Amino acid sequence: MTAPIALSCGEPAGIGLELAVRAWEQLKGDVPFFLIADPRHVPKTVPVVELSDPRDAVQVCRDALPVLPLAFGGQAIAGQPDPANAEGVMEAIALGARLAMDGTASALCTAPIHKKALKDGTSFPWPGHTEYLAHLASVENVVMMLASEQLRVVPTTIHIALADVPQFLTAELLRKTLEITRDGLRHQFGIENPRIAVSGLNPHAGEGGAMGHEDMTIIAPVVEELLSQGWALSGPLPADTMFHAAARAKYDAAVCMYHDQALIPIKTLDFDRGVNVTLGLPFIRTSPDHGTAFDIAGKGIATPTSLIEALRMAQRMAASRSDHKEQ
Repeated sequence: MTAPIALSCGEPAGIGLELAVRAWEQLKGDVPFFLIADPRHVPKTVPVVELSDPRDAVQVCRDALPVLPLAFGGQAIAGQPDPANAEGVMEAIALGARLAMDGTASALCTAPIHKKALKDGTSFPWPGHTEYLAHLASVENVVMMLASEQLRVVPTTIHIALADVPQFLTAELLRKTLEITRDGLRHQFGIENPRIAVSGLNPHAGEGGAMGHEDMTIIAPVVEELLSQGWALSGPLPADTMFHAAARAKYDAAVCMYHDQALIPIKTLDFDRGVNVTLGLPFIRTSPDHGTAFDIAGKGIATPTSLIEALRMAQRMAASRSDHKEQ
C-alpha cells in the first residue's frame, strides 16, 4: 500500500476524535492514515502535523498524527453535538471520498456521525453514511457487510421494520445483493471463487412451505439460477444452524434476509472487532461498528479496538485490490 488511508472525523462531539488519537498511538507507521478534521477539535494530548499534501502522511504518521485541516463552524464539546459543525462533517466525508476515488488515499475509513445533528444543521437528506457515500460516488446499489476475522455477514434488507421485510425482499434485490457481495469478496478481499451461504427468511427456511412461502418462491430460485452459472452458493439455509463453528468453516460470507438475522451472530461472536464495510462503491470504505457514544465521550474510556480493526481491514483490502489489479 503506497497511499495512506483517509479517516473522516465524524461527529466532533462524539468519541471519534479521541479514538483517532488512540488508534494513532497504537498503530503509528504500521497503518499509515491521516485524519480529516478541524485541528482545533483534536485533543491537545497528541503531536499533530497539519498536511498540505495527504500523501505526506506516510512519513509523518510515525512521529505525529497527520491532520488534513478543514474548518468547522463550531466548537467540539464532548457529548454536545453542535449543528454548526454539520457542514464540516459532511465535507470531511466528501473530501475523503474524493481522495479515495482519485487514488490519493488508498481507502476511506469513517468515524461515526450523528444523523440528527446533520439534519438540524444541513437538512441532511440521506438515511445515513452509506447512502451519502453512494450519492457522492454516483452509485445506485451498495451493500453493507459486517466483517471480522471470524465471520462476514450481509443483510439483504437493512434498516426497515421486521413486518416490512417480506414486502421489500424481492428476487431482484437478493440477486443484486449477492452480485455485489461476490464482486467485493473477489476484488477487495482477494477470494477468487467466494463461497456464499444464503439464509432462509422463515424458521427452518420455510420447511417446504409449511412456515412461509418466500424461501421457495423468492430465495431458492435466485440461488438455483446463480448455481447454474457456476457460483459457489448454498441455501436457502435455516438461519439458526448457519453460525456455529463447523458451519462457518464452509463459507466465506453469509447473506441473510434482514438486519438482526445477520448482525446478531457477528456481534455475539466478535463484538469489539466487527467492522462495517460498504461494498459496491468505486473505493474501499470501512467504519467501526459503533456510534458516537455521547454518554462516554471525553471520559477516556472508549475503546479504539473497532476503529483499529477498521483501519487494518482497509489496509488489507487495499492490498488485495492492488494485487487483483496487477493480475
